[in-house]
Amino acid sequence: MKPPYEITPKILKLITAISMKLGEVNANYLNKQTPQLRKQNRIKTIHSSLQIEGNTLTEEQITALIENKKVVGPQKDILEVLNAIKLYEKIESYQFNSDKSFLKAHSELMKGLIESAGKYRNQSVGIVKGNKVEHVAPPHDNVSFLMKNLFEYLKDEEELTLIKSCVFHYEMEFIHPFLDGNGRMGRLWQTLILMSEYPVFEFLPFETLISKTQDEYYKALSLSDKSGKSTHFIAYMLDVINQSLASLLNYNNRVLKDIDRLAYFINSGKKEFTRKDYMNTFKDLSTATASRDLKKGIELKLFESIGSMNKTKYIIL
Repeated sequence: MKPPYEITPKILKLITAISMKLGEVNANYLNKQTPQLRKQNRIKTIHSSLQIEGNTLTEEQITALIENKKVVGPQKDILEVLNAIKLYEKIESYQFNSDKSFLKAHSELMKGLIESAGKYRNQSVGIVKGNKVEHVAPPHDNVSFLMKNLFEYLKDEEELTLIKSCVFHYEMEFIHPFLDGNGRMGRLWQTLILMSEYPVFEFLPFETLISKTQDEYYKALSLSDKSGKSTHFIAYMLDVINQSLASLLNYNNRVLKDIDRLAYFINSGKKEFTRKDYMNTFKDLSTATASRDLKKGIELKLFESIGSMNKTKYIIL
């Protein structure tokens, strides 16, 4: 059964704005980012997603852990970060429409933090804020069935990926399938669903904006709970995605540099190429600029050259 929601004028407007920005991302070769920017954004993603859950480590400490340096801090917080680092390093190995992949990811994310890592809950749960019960999750006996239905919904190819990612995020939070780790799994899996169509989302840290608007995040979840539809949450998340894409484009609002072009090109999957191949990717590039780029690539040991003059070939290392 398809989860209930409505397409409102606000949602339509946001989808249009996001689609335009994604077109601009592709036109500016930003869908495959430089290694430095990828690392920076991954740190922001891990920091923001775990900060929402109360993790106290800073971006600097997370950077140190990525670089295999020792960090002083609560052991639980350090383990949460180490688990997240391992998971995000192999995020592309998870299938967004597979419940087995979903459980495997939870096992990786919560390893050593809860005994039931990678398993759906076997008891009733509720979310309490202050003295008020904010949400009572469905009975544990229904969790497996509800999650199976949700993954069937992800296989609907007629549904827009943008909408699908938001609906899954909300519905998963509503079902609350795990004893712990639901929030970070919801945000992770929305990223994975978006990545299935738009590669840029692997390194777009929209969790940073969620972290800065936590009250709105929980309000959108609550309003959707009360209405019985994910409409409010879809509108909130699409706004977050739209603002995050705007930030990416603003950050990169400059003349494309040689390192940006080289990073984009070597991620295209080619093993060897010619200067002509390079210029066919960047059609506005002059012969002289292409030659300078390729010389820079050799200096950076991104690839090596064989042959000379117009018979030169480049082998990616």
